[in-house]
Amino acid sequence: MNDEDLRAWLWLLRAPGVSPPLAVRLIEQYGDAATVLAAGRGNWSRLGLSREACTGLAEPDRARVDLDLAWLAGAADRHLIVYTDPRYPQRLREIDAAPAALFGIGDVELLRQPQIGVVGSRHATAQGLDTAQSFAAALVGRGLVVTSGLALGIDGAAHRGALAAGGPTIAVCATGLDRVYPARHKELAHAIVARGLLVSEFSPGMPPLAENFPQRNRLISGLSLGILVVEAARESGSLITARLAAEQGREVFAIPGSIHNPLARGCHQLLRQGARLVETVDDIVEELSGVLAAALSEALADPGAAAADTSASTKPTIESEPARDLRGIWQAIGDEPTSVDRLIERLQTSAEALSVGLLELELEGWVATDSSGRVIRRVRAEPQ
Repeated sequence: MNDEDLRAWLWLLRAPGVSPPLAVRLIEQYGDAATVLAAGRGNWSRLGLSREACTGLAEPDRARVDLDLAWLAGAADRHLIVYTDPRYPQRLREIDAAPAALFGIGDVELLRQPQIGVVGSRHATAQGLDTAQSFAAALVGRGLVVTSGLALGIDGAAHRGALAAGGPTIAVCATGLDRVYPARHKELAHAIVARGLLVSEFSPGMPPLAENFPQRNRLISGLSLGILVVEAARESGSLITARLAAEQGREVFAIPGSIHNPLARGCHQLLRQGARLVETVDDIVEELSGVLAAALSEALADPGAAAADTSASTKPTIESEPARDLRGIWQAIGDEPTSVDRLIERLQTSAEALSVGLLELELEGWVATDSSGRVIRRVRAEPQ
């Protein structure tokens, strides 16, 4: 994207009266931001735009756009992923009120990987924090990206669990990415940038306003194949995320707890409403096995290569050992539970490549992951 196009996108994103759904509608009408701006007041009015929106498009806040440009140019790992960008995640395009663009710091290619949202109470119990961390570690061990909201409590534990297991994690923020909220997660945010991605639909400079958090929650669910709720009170932002996930056609998973724990009541309410009860990470992987295979195929495909074919139907079948391209991973695991970091060291491969291989092995029934995120061989049942 050249500087003129980038400026046009930032102008559109900053225009008062132009909501995310309206911005997307304009892009779908005109094709790109520069053409939207060139259309003029007459065309905008004929589309039904308000006077405020027309004025916002015609008279941009150039100083703020310049600040956005300066922020993006401030580091090589800062990005603007616009609605027409091949890197913009397809699952997010499918939700109501999809954002017109995302700001990101870190590895934006993670947006195309299969993700599980892990959410819960900011005031979690010690057991809840341990559960979130161990589930996140196990999930990344299966080749999934753990996505959460960088909040205190369960969110932070999920991010830390993913990182500790050597896997990637995405933090969806409710502020501009020029600040970290909450401030005590500054060190965690830096660790996520090094191994994952911070992402926000809000421009730099946006403070942590109350109305931003439900908007952030719809992105967590929109990016994910499913949402896991670890601990939540009956009146909780996590239940908002779960409701949005259900409305978006995502699976909702909940971990049950003690009837004496107030933070289990939100999960129990979700279970009564039809959420999937989760005791181990296998419950999630088995429920999502079909959609995981499709998501993996999409993630591996080159968006610019129509001939690329990495569908689940090409996965190898084997009688006594995994297929040749997965055999090295299977052999490197050995007879004892093995951490992902140790496998990366043994195989001299990248975390992303290993995650893809482990997911294929898991879906074929050759490996599993224990509660600490370590990979183990498993005996494969005879085909039915």
